[in-house]
Order: sequence, then C-alpha cells, then structure tokens
Amino acid sequence: MRIAVLLGGTSTERDISLVTGRAVGLALAEGGHDILLVDPAFGDEAVGPREAEEAAAIGSTPPPIREEAGNALRAVAGEAVSGADVVFVALHGGTGEDGTIQGLLELAGKPYTGSGVLACALAMDKRASKIVLRDAGVATPDWQVVSFEGERDPDARGGSPWLPNDLPPGDAEEAVRRLGGPPVVVKPNDQGSTVGLTIVREEAEIAPAVRLAAEYSRHVLVETYIPGREMTVAVLGGEALPVVEIAPKSGLYDYESKYTRGMSAYTCPAEIPAALATELAASALTAFAALGCRGYARLDYRVTPDDRAFCLEANTVPGMTAVSLVPMAAAAHGIDFVGLVDRIVKMALK
Repeated sequence: MRIAVLLGGTSTERDISLVTGRAVGLALAEGGHDILLVDPAFGDEAVGPREAEEAAAIGSTPPPIREEAGNALRAVAGEAVSGADVVFVALHGGTGEDGTIQGLLELAGKPYTGSGVLACALAMDKRASKIVLRDAGVATPDWQVVSFEGERDPDARGGSPWLPNDLPPGDAEEAVRRLGGPPVVVKPNDQGSTVGLTIVREEAEIAPAVRLAAEYSRHVLVETYIPGREMTVAVLGGEALPVVEIAPKSGLYDYESKYTRGMSAYTCPAEIPAALATELAASALTAFAALGCRGYARLDYRVTPDDRAFCLEANTVPGMTAVSLVPMAAAAHGIDFVGLVDRIVKMALK
C-alpha cells in the first residue's frame, strides 16, 4: 500500500512530530508498505523514511518556525499525497491537529488516520472540549477563560469562541478568585505538550503565567489544580488500552519531562485498584465518543488521592516517539509498534 506520512509542520510541537512521523514511516515500511514522508511546512517535497535524515532531537523548548503561505495546501495537493492510498497524519498541534489539515484531506477525497475535522477542532480547543465532556458526564476541572481577543480587534472572533463570561487580561486575578484561589493551572487554550503551562501557587504568579500562556494563544485557560497522580488512557478502535501512570521527576509533567529520556517514570499497566482502572477506561470511552473521535486518541487524567478521576484533555494525534504513551499502552496489550500503526491505517481505510 502507498502511504503518505505528514510530519513536522509549523506548530510548537514540530520537533516531536518529526520524530513521530519518521518512527511511523519506518514501522510502516517494515510492514511492507510504500512510504513517503511529507512536511507541510515546506510544501510537497517527499522522501522515503530510510533516506530521511536522522530524526530531529527534541529540544527542551518548542522550536520557532514560520510557514510560507500555501505550503500546507501544496503538500496536500502534491503528488505524494494525491497518489497515496491513505495519509497517516503525524502532525502534532497547530493546523495539523485542529482540523485544518483534516479538512483539506476531506476536500481532496483522501482517507486519513485519526479523527475528523470536528473532533480535532473540539479536542484542540480545551474550553470547547471541557464543555462537551461535562455535558457527557465526564468529570473535568472547573475553569475560567482570560481572553486577549478584545485587545486586538473587538470585532474579530477567530479561533475559540468569545463567550460572555470570558474575562479580559486585567481581570486574571478575578478568574483565579472565581475558582477559589490558588493553586490553579494556567495554560494556552489551544496548544499541546504543556507548552506555556504554569502551576500558579501564589497570587503574584498569576500575571506572569497569563502573559506566558498568551504568547501561544489569544485565549488563556485558568483551571482548578487537581492534586494527585497523572494518568492517561489510550483508545484504539473503540477499545480502552491499559492505563499508564506518569511520574515526572520534577513533579510537573511539562514539555521537558515529556520528551527528555529519564525525566519521567512510567508504569503500564498502572498499579491502581481494578475499580479505578475500569472507571478510567469507561470515562475515556465516553469522552472519545462525546468528542466524535475515531480511530485512536489519548485521554489525559489527574486522579486525586481518594481516586476521583478528572479528564484534562483529549489528544487526537498523540505522540508516537520512543517515550510516547500510546505505543507503551499498546505494547502492554500485546500490540507491537508495527502492528499498532498497521491497525491505525486499516481503521482509516474503513
């Protein structure tokens, strides 16, 4: 089968996507498929996975990159994608995970892996996804939104919706008060990999945390901090895989802890009571369905000391790096990496 793998892109998660895409490409090639890698940041030039340069190192901070206008469109319209039987989307964040690339592929009539346009858009917009999750009965931390839309153009409503209870930047302290005061989590509303995230423990930290998050999004999510343990549940083809527990050595599962070997410890299956594992699996399946996900996704949770689980977000294009969580959960379920990517492709073709 001829498969085009979209990787790289222009989001803050570009480095991670390069590693994911090359790993996926090599696994698909090992499975006997004809593979071409395409980076939408640079148009439609493609190379085979074994001829590609060594995977980019994932730095401790997100990489800056600017896209030339039209490159993503040219990538989807180019020969590598148009001639493919299916497209494996390995783009994390930005236009690769917010439904934009998925929309282009829909218009091009190309089957692609993972969720569709609406599910990707909802999952990328943390506030929107939390509204859907809460309506579906999935517990999620309370939140407020600080919006910078009005500072740029009060008539512009691009990106996340402007809702009546949004607060202007000058009222960030009020957002925290509405949540009962610190500690709170402050993060961009539409980024992944914990980019721009701060745990605020004192009022003096609120303004700097909001400014940092605003570097990556016009909407800043202020969320109740949930003490406890970090868990994640991968869903593959409508089945919840074993729960993974993450224990970052720094105490915060941030960008560096996620992508630097040795910075976090992982346990899969998580050493938790059977009842909690069952609850997490059921919650993940409900969230997956409520957001309209398909194929595969990963749902992230915080679990309190008394075993109450809160869903933080959904990842519709989860990482497939050497330290990624979906391959780890799949391996615990008896599915190796080659088999995992093969299943994901077959689900896309259905």
